[in-house]
Amino acid sequence: MGHREDLLEGAKRCLYEKGYARTTARDIVAASGTNLGSIGYHYGSTQALMNAAMLSAIEEWGETIGAALATEQPGETGDQLTRYWRRVIGTLGTHRALWLASVEAMLVSQHSPDLLEQIADGMEQGRRGLAALITGRPEDDLDAETVRTLGSVAMALMSGVMTQWLADPGRAPSAEQIAAGVRALGAVRV
Repeated sequence: MGHREDLLEGAKRCLYEKGYARTTARDIVAASGTNLGSIGYHYGSTQALMNAAMLSAIEEWGETIGAALATEQPGETGDQLTRYWRRVIGTLGTHRALWLASVEAMLVSQHSPDLLEQIADGMEQGRRGLAALITGRPEDDLDAETVRTLGSVAMALMSGVMTQWLADPGRAPSAEQIAAGVRALGAVRV
């Protein structure tokens, strides 16, 4: 790996360990084994490097979470919806740093138009991916309405559930409770 890649990997480690706002250029240099001048040379600024690290982490997060959600676990019990939510909640134990990085990315992006645009593009990909996972259809076969409705609601539910688990795991809903709540919403007649 060259200095550019070393810096990106070091910045991602710092992102996971310290968070975006608390990471300094010196932290990145220590984690990457490079020097301060390399940041400016390769990325222009520490903020640009941290934005690149955030985007890389979000991309990894999407791929990792998508794979975890798509993989049936041996011995899983319960209906399909409950099993899905167990896997979603289970990713918090195995990928907590990625979940936290995604939350922090959203906050940071409010002050970085470039990062916000890239996150928005990633969210659209996430909607499409979740809709494909839920319907069992290839992403290319999904119509825009399915992505906009099913994908958007699935993303909103996932984000909300994971926020509850990050903030208050002792009182966050179980997979069974979430599945029951989704079913109750489906039964509501407006």
